[in-house]
Amino acid sequence: MNETLDAFHRGAFYLLQPAQGAHRAGMDAMLLASLVDDERPVRVADLGAGAGAAGFAVAARLPNAEVVLVERSPEMADYARRNTAIEQNRALGSRLVVIEADVTLRGKARVEAGLPDDHFHHVIMNPPFNDARDRRAPNALKAEAHAMTEDLFESWLRTANAIMIPGGQLSLIARPSSVADIIAACGKRFGGLELTAIHPRPGEDAIRLLVTAIKGSKSRLVWRSPLFMHGEEGHAFAAEVDGLNNGRKAYRRKGR
Repeated sequence: MNETLDAFHRGAFYLLQPAQGAHRAGMDAMLLASLVDDERPVRVADLGAGAGAAGFAVAARLPNAEVVLVERSPEMADYARRNTAIEQNRALGSRLVVIEADVTLRGKARVEAGLPDDHFHHVIMNPPFNDARDRRAPNALKAEAHAMTEDLFESWLRTANAIMIPGGQLSLIARPSSVADIIAACGKRFGGLELTAIHPRPGEDAIRLLVTAIKGSKSRLVWRSPLFMHGEEGHAFAAEVDGLNNGRKAYRRKGR
């Protein structure tokens, strides 16, 4: 498989990833990483990490963060391992660990895979976003990364809740159409939800949804001001989005 070596956060880290035929990291992963805003020594789990983009972005911006990249695809887990070892990531590699495991493992099987109970301060995820009944991607790696199952959010958030410390933060990015499933899956596990719709431009429909929530919180859900990727004209990123995308700033929770 052909591959590329791509710079992120203006060279703060690099990723080896398939050149084609698989999901390639981009803005979704960088926006997801921007939701982690914590200067303390923290443990972060990136569920469904792929080649490691979001986890690397967290580690690059937060020098006290230790990140576990969880990926079930052997091919993509291998990319994540290789990315922890390449010379360009030498300063970060010691703070990132790769676990090849299914996010939906439960109980003893999950713990034995390396995901213990009540362990992580932050859990981040960019779950598959296409309904499995939709037209599947022609490539197996891309299809696996994009096809969601009926109970995806329930099973992924169940794992996030189990492995996170009380008061820990869940962060995810998804399609806006998944909002009802996300709220239902949070249930009594997570509260203090903060939702931010991401629009290409003013006047255009939202294409992504940023979500943060706190384990065990009783605070109410809040819709935050939307983010617009671009201005009304041109293709340059809006200043706030560009700062999040390039790791210069975090997207701070209002509930902190």
